[in-house]
Amino acid sequence: MAIQVIEKEEMNVVGISWNGTFSQMEKIPSLFTKLRGRLEEVPYQKQEEVLIAPFHIRETEITYYVTTPVDVIDEIPDGMVGFTIPRKNYVFGVHKGRIEDVENTYHRMYKWMEEYGYDQDHHALSLEIYKEEHKSQNLSGDLYFEIYLPVKVYEK
Repeated sequence: MAIQVIEKEEMNVVGISWNGTFSQMEKIPSLFTKLRGRLEEVPYQKQEEVLIAPFHIRETEITYYVTTPVDVIDEIPDGMVGFTIPRKNYVFGVHKGRIEDVENTYHRMYKWMEEYGYDQDHHALSLEIYKEEHKSQNLSGDLYFEIYLPVKVYEK
């Protein structure tokens, strides 16, 4: 896995949210199914065939969103949320493999950040991006998705 720092432009997204404890994270995959079933309700969708999953981790819980990119946040369907993800620098990596190995991918990225002097910006959202081209692969359990960890200014 090649890890690097990249800048992502501001993004508008609309989707669904979930908040729970780490022991409840098995509920997250169903959020993707739920949003896919409601995508036609979301106006102003971009032509990109991706689902963007921003999330915040706190000491005892996680807030996880499954969203689609939109041109403008104007009409938000009932039960959904819409927000702007600001332009930001991220440490970027890709997870390929089993769901049981996702934690290892994150640990490798955290270790890389430490080695190269990057501090995670815990006030910003981390992102997972799931591209449509990998949908059937992901549904089979052989996951493929991009990970973006927000970073503070480079200090080394």
